Amino acid sequence: MIPFHMGALHPFEQALTLLLAFGPFVVLGVVIWRRRREEDDSAVPDEDLASTDAPLPIAEAHRHEPLS
Repeated sequence: MIPFHMGALHPFEQALTLLLAFGPFVVLGVVIWRRRREEDDSAVPDEDLASTDAPLPIAEAHRHEPLS
């Protein structure tokens, strides 16, 4: 038997206890979810480049026009 009983917690104390107990797990879950999303987004190639097998076009700035 417990010789000392403090009584029920106030609503603020209940909320604080729940936040301290489960808050770190929620934050960890959000961090893992965001990192996986970033990794998945970086692993997907651009659709424009992946859809064609043709070589990349030469940039207009590097193209030399004949002098006339």
